[in-house]
Amino acid sequence: MWSAIWDFLTSVPLWEVLLILVAKVVEVSISTLRIIFIGKGLRKPGTLLALVEILLWVFIASRVITGMAEAPMKGIYYSIGFALGVYLGSILENRLAVGKVLIQAVIMKDEANTVINALRDNGHGVTSIDAHGKYKEREVLMIFANRKNKNMILKLISDNDDDALVVAHEVSYLRGGFVSPWRKLAK
Repeated sequence: MWSAIWDFLTSVPLWEVLLILVAKVVEVSISTLRIIFIGKGLRKPGTLLALVEILLWVFIASRVITGMAEAPMKGIYYSIGFALGVYLGSILENRLAVGKVLIQAVIMKDEANTVINALRDNGHGVTSIDAHGKYKEREVLMIFANRKNKNMILKLISDNDDDALVVAHEVSYLRGGFVSPWRKLAK
């Protein structure tokens, strides 16, 4: 019985297993990035990724489908590659951090200037609005930024006011406003 299980699991040569897994991981990672790029209006990079994605898919899918009857494990390896590709694609997208965010921080009035100065000293534009909380006066800070700067901004806010209520939103359209000349270069 164990030999039958072993034969089933090893029915695909190791080089082919690696080829299927690696190619599928790459293809699905590219697919994940393509969908995100197209959704954020980056059509040219999305189109180039689509070309590479479909080329990989055609060759890998045909390799798996033609050998499924003799080696059903190819389908399992293909599925594992798909799942790993989705995971890796989401990690890559998070690292690339394409797009803009609006970060809003509701801060006690007394501590607002400290947070505002820390953000501005680090080159971020901040708009502040007077607000009225249930018990105390507050200030709402609005910061538009590239997504790749989001964690740094959140850390600056937290370091200067760990009680701040902070919300971050993806931005689909942004025009005008303050952008540091150094931040324009770093886009």
